[in-house]
Amino acid sequence: MALRLEAVTFEVADADAVGAFWAGLLDRRMLAEPGGALVPGDEVQVGLRFVASDGKQVGRRRLHLHLTSSSREHQQRTVETALRLGGRHIDVGQRPDDPHVVLADPGGNEFCVIEPGNKYLAGTGYLGEVTCDGTRAVGLFWRDALGWPLVWDENEQTAVQSPLGGTKISWDSWGGPPVEPRTGRNRQRFDLVTADPTGEAERLVSLGATRLSDLHDGIELADPDRNEFRLRTA
Repeated sequence: MALRLEAVTFEVADADAVGAFWAGLLDRRMLAEPGGALVPGDEVQVGLRFVASDGKQVGRRRLHLHLTSSSREHQQRTVETALRLGGRHIDVGQRPDDPHVVLADPGGNEFCVIEPGNKYLAGTGYLGEVTCDGTRAVGLFWRDALGWPLVWDENEQTAVQSPLGGTKISWDSWGGPPVEPRTGRNRQRFDLVTADPTGEAERLVSLGATRLSDLHDGIELADPDRNEFRLRTA
């Protein structure tokens, strides 16, 4: 049965503002939703969803985005556009001579504008990667869950990508196991859709997921690294 990654979801204080930022930066439309906003993707580019949350972020965020560049000029234009739309420079320990630029959106979500010529992200499209804290085991779980091939598997880092290409999703334990312990619930998650949530939830549990709760519009589960994700009817 088909399982589709509809969006990577971020809990933020002002969902409309952050959604508008990403719609402007990615040159996509923004769809209003109850309690949030969706910046849809397509067959090869992952969608982004922003939901309003009054809770404060606990601990560091466990995933961020990478945007690609076709030239130095393109990279600089992306940075300038992000700043004009309400983004800001942040320091996460990068070196002054690092070729990528680290920014945060109006909700404080980190993203990097990657330098041109990056071979790892060649051919992925503008939203080149969703990179997550995680073990090799969770990368293998999502390979099997989504049915996407494993396109990278080295030094405890894994990545999967749709058979059609496009945005990669990667997991890295940042220097080796163990992954940094979580504090509270994640404020980012994967939202997935399927024609049969009940049957698909059973399959995911057989792959190593944990079923957490029934929601009014679907099912909440956790992957083998205990990251929450949601499943609903397509």
